[in-house]
Amino acid sequence: MSEERKMVKVTIDGNQYEVPAGTTILEAAKSVGIEIPHYCYHPGLSIAGACRMCLIEVEKVPKLQIACYMTVGDEMVIYTTNERVKRARKAMLEFHLVNHPLDCPVCDQAGECGLQNYYMLHGLYISRVRENKVKKGKKATQIGPHVMLDQERCILCSRCVRFCNEIPKTSELGMFNRGDREVVDIFPGRELNNPYSANVINLCPVGALLSKEFRFKTRVWYLETVKSVCMRCSRACNILIDYNIRRPWKNDGRRLSRLRPRYNAQVNDWWICDEGRFGFDFVDAADRLTVPLSAAGGAQAHSGWEAALETAAARLRQAASEIGDVAVLVSPRLANEALYLLKRVLAEQLPGTSVAFSSLNEHEPTQDDILRKADKNPNTTGAEFLSLTTANAEVKDHAYLLQTAKKGNLSALIVIAHNPVGLPELYGRGWSEALDKVPFKVFIGTNENETSRKADVVLPLAAFAEYDGTVTNFAGRVQLLRRAFDPLGEALAGWELLRRLGNALGGEYDFGSAGEVFDELAQKEDKFAGLSYGDIGELGVKVNG
Repeated sequence: MSEERKMVKVTIDGNQYEVPAGTTILEAAKSVGIEIPHYCYHPGLSIAGACRMCLIEVEKVPKLQIACYMTVGDEMVIYTTNERVKRARKAMLEFHLVNHPLDCPVCDQAGECGLQNYYMLHGLYISRVRENKVKKGKKATQIGPHVMLDQERCILCSRCVRFCNEIPKTSELGMFNRGDREVVDIFPGRELNNPYSANVINLCPVGALLSKEFRFKTRVWYLETVKSVCMRCSRACNILIDYNIRRPWKNDGRRLSRLRPRYNAQVNDWWICDEGRFGFDFVDAADRLTVPLSAAGGAQAHSGWEAALETAAARLRQAASEIGDVAVLVSPRLANEALYLLKRVLAEQLPGTSVAFSSLNEHEPTQDDILRKADKNPNTTGAEFLSLTTANAEVKDHAYLLQTAKKGNLSALIVIAHNPVGLPELYGRGWSEALDKVPFKVFIGTNENETSRKADVVLPLAAFAEYDGTVTNFAGRVQLLRRAFDPLGEALAGWELLRRLGNALGGEYDFGSAGEVFDELAQKEDKFAGLSYGDIGELGVKVNG
């Protein structure tokens, strides 16, 4: 039996457990529901043993030990809450707070601060310090595009330094000076500007490293949180959506406050890139499409869902039956449920429609060996599994559709979650003129853009934080999107919008939720066979594909 699989018996606070050999005491205790306080330790980083908050007593060992470094041994007896350990923790907290400023009333970390939490659990002492606290140089100093540094609040846990050294391997941060003058700082002539820089904000257990974008926006106790996935690239990292829909003192219309990484060992570990973390401004942007629009007399006006769908259905049916050459530009930004309903509606209500697929978007195809993928769409694999990409010989590509439109051979076109007119010159050249040659155009999307302004009917689509559903990442893992708040205005989730369009075209689609759509999808699509919406779980399910 290998060392990793061998189990050893340990006694923790009077109770006996079996844990894997080689496990640190801190992780062993955590695995059985015992939380040992710590600051410097993080399971994704090397062990520093710097904060000394995780001190525990091991029977027959004269000195207290740090639980983050010492590993369990067979028949080991460990005490995590006896009086000796409690006194040590209280003393360590006192050291950490000796020079810490009383910034809690103005600190964004208040409410989720490790110092606050541990003081209430393990401190509660009357301060013995009467001298002036040591003042350190950088107070609320921007050290990169997204990160603010406050040296006075730092407790020198070194998590941020180790992260930059070990994950992006860019080493912008270091520890300088000694004693109570020691500080974390940026190296001279550099800035914290690697693609994963903002992870240090989540790693910091106090308020020393804060988000420039989130700073002073709201108190964390006004936020609610849902678990979801990032829609910025085909990895679909697991995230937490922090949102605030009650802002009585500041009516700025911003609901989505921030995104944070959520641990999933099969997808993104503990991290998320800066592109995904800060790429959500479009959700509450001023150019969001919130009502259906229909063109009349050359201008778009609010027409209501019923009228917009009737117009779209009538013109699409006419184009399909009398003229022909109806086309749809499919987007891998749609969830699996919307893609499935699109496929079904086209086959049943508009047979013969030309289907084109494009994974192009306005984001640069940045990639690396950590998380970022060049494909900046979350559900390309889902579209492929549903036979809606150019991997299916019957599906055309972006360039083919452009040439067909340029020749005036399209009578109607549906563009979904794409902005071909606004693409970079290499890809977008000619789309404006090409669309002018299409007699009837339907645009389905979240935000107004160059393409939507040319459409005869515009149908507003809910953003990723406004609906439930699933996406399939590049590795074939089906993961859940979770609705955090209601869609803006009259916008609809993709599956609901296409259900209504299908009914307007003469079909009978009576799905009541994304889960119902997915369960039918799993029954009819081989690549998703055996799956159930209710069984996907928070970390997703890998499909064979």
